[in-house]
Amino acid sequence: MALKAGIVGLPNVGKSTLFNAITKKNILAANYPFATIDPNIGVVVVPDSRLELLEQIYQPEEVLPTTYEFTDIAGLVKGASQGEGLGNKFLSHIREVDAIVEVVRCFNDPEIIHVTNKIDPIEDIEVINVELILSDLEMIENRINRIGKKAQMTKDKAELFEYELLLKCSESLKNNIPLRRLDFSPEELFVLKSFHLITIKPIIYLANVDEETAIVGGNEYTKLVEEYASHENASVIVMSAKIESELSELSDDDKQKFLADIGIKNSGLDRLIFATYNLLGLETFFTAGKVEVRAWTYVKGMKAPECAGIVHTDFQRGFIKAEIMSFSDLEKYGSELKVKEAGRMRLEGKEYLMQDGDICYFRFNV
Repeated sequence: MALKAGIVGLPNVGKSTLFNAITKKNILAANYPFATIDPNIGVVVVPDSRLELLEQIYQPEEVLPTTYEFTDIAGLVKGASQGEGLGNKFLSHIREVDAIVEVVRCFNDPEIIHVTNKIDPIEDIEVINVELILSDLEMIENRINRIGKKAQMTKDKAELFEYELLLKCSESLKNNIPLRRLDFSPEELFVLKSFHLITIKPIIYLANVDEETAIVGGNEYTKLVEEYASHENASVIVMSAKIESELSELSDDDKQKFLADIGIKNSGLDRLIFATYNLLGLETFFTAGKVEVRAWTYVKGMKAPECAGIVHTDFQRGFIKAEIMSFSDLEKYGSELKVKEAGRMRLEGKEYLMQDGDICYFRFNV
């Protein structure tokens, strides 16, 4: 599944440094606004220790972890919804992502310019959120003006449903409430999907701190961000983009030693990757054999035929059954044969809801 998380924030908050660390790409990370003009896209590997056991058992030619994309989007400024800075270009890029990672500056450094010449993380967050709200509001108001009178005159059920839904969204945005804070029915979400609204996307706030603060876990700025995020049930990841950039240059063994030396258990990037993965409601199933062991991303709640379609469209079209064992059973019994002998291998049909850690062999006929 081609899933994307967009990294956004004001200029000079550490977005590009973070992106460099995530993808180990050497993109421009300059100390001035708009160093990043076009969105940079990098593929991120989702760490999964279960692949190590699968590799030991199956001895495959290739091991492929599951991945998704991080997109580094140009810095936003006040007035972007009216075209200020890189305005409309920024907003078009952010409409294409599935989730937002908003980087917030939570460190003092006189050598790194801030666009407003002061450190105020809540003001920074609200600058961005207001611009995103205004952008969504303009799109919704334009649609209301196009269909409103017609829907009221014709009494067409579908158009009236859309019209009333858009009025609900408009009222929320006019009250400075992003759409992700509202409850929508599946039918409403289906209608809104075509609009690619920004404020309906799930969000994580990433508090970028200095090295000392990363070790202790927070400061007065990060506490403000956490309080703000609590009002919309959003997660906050406290990390130092500078430390993560340094870690990205090390081998896995050296990375663990470095983390132990500075007293940090898990890297900020790993925490961000898992948090983003969870934010999108994603889980992992596996296919395993002598040729390939592979992790696949799916959305929690998907049924076996849909997951078969992730592997190949023919698998879904001609789906018959899924032969499935759980990773925990394979770990317990030590081999696929012993799982079968224990009666823990099972055949599942079209209504089976996939579970995280399922190891699958899809039977199909086309």
